[in-house]
Amino acid sequence: MTAAVDDELWSAIGDPTRRRLLDLLLAEGVGTPTSLSDRLPISRQAVTKHLGVLDRAGLVHATPAGRERRYEVDEAQLARAARQLNDVGRTWDARLNRIKRIAEQIQRQQRD
Repeated sequence: MTAAVDDELWSAIGDPTRRRLLDLLLAEGVGTPTSLSDRLPISRQAVTKHLGVLDRAGLVHATPAGRERRYEVDEAQLARAARQLNDVGRTWDARLNRIKRIAEQIQRQQRD
């Protein structure tokens, strides 16, 4: 029972700055590298690089807006990430329950 995990997706989400960008975009609906960098302690160029990683993972989509690009979260991809996380959680719950049963069995055998 192994859950399939999209490593590129989780690598993108794994970075705290990118999670903060996702939080901002979810709260505001849309943002540009300039508007997002105003809310973070990093440069516009750094925000652009992080948004590029999120875009390649499919977590955000960009549309041209004058000289900038407007980014918004792809909610379907974010929902897929949540499903994957739930699947991984269930897999680990099952593994931990099995370890617990084995440990309890060993304990019972040592008492007998």
